[in-house]
Amino acid sequence: MFKRLRADIRAIKERDPAARNGLEIFLLYSGVHALIWYRIAHWFYKHRLFFIARMLSQFARFLTGIEIHPGATIGTGLFIDHGSGVVIGETTEIGDNCTIYQGVTLGGTGKDKGKRHPTLGNNVLVGSGAKILGPFKVGDNSRIAAGAVVLEEVPSDATAVGVPARVVKRNGIRCVESQNLDQIHVPDPVAQELSRLSAEVQKLQAEIKLLKEQQTDENI
Repeated sequence: MFKRLRADIRAIKERDPAARNGLEIFLLYSGVHALIWYRIAHWFYKHRLFFIARMLSQFARFLTGIEIHPGATIGTGLFIDHGSGVVIGETTEIGDNCTIYQGVTLGGTGKDKGKRHPTLGNNVLVGSGAKILGPFKVGDNSRIAAGAVVLEEVPSDATAVGVPARVVKRNGIRCVESQNLDQIHVPDPVAQELSRLSAEVQKLQAEIKLLKEQQTDENI
């Protein structure tokens, strides 16, 4: 547990420009406090002491404003920035070195038993207010834009934008950097599609104009 805590604090120090030192992070960051309580509650959950686990998680929610179900699986280096309103469901799986901003929901759909919450790969960034709903995977190094609502799988090295979210991927090449924490200036797939259609219309108009000029020359 202490090894994971050191990794979590180190990750925050690397990614948050406002973090001055490890002691400040440990004492003042609600995301760290939520993870400490989660790991304690998770130990009880794995030992089938479900009531104690849920009681601890609800106590942590009261203290931090972050709700992490003790059944969730979380890797090392998770940075929950500010964190108010974050909800992480029971069967959620989060990889290493992920970043989650305030107001994020990693939730489920329906009343089915078993896996019903999302899986985040490594180095995933989830922007403020984003909702990821369902038992699918968000691939490694992907980024979910602020306010996006993700309802289906997101491949690795991609960005999801909009409601419902659409995926941006640049010819199979990574379109984001794992340490880029910009959750606002991300590619807009709708704007890109409109731009492509506009270019296609201009091309067709030019071809029609050329054909008309050729017909005019032939008539002359």
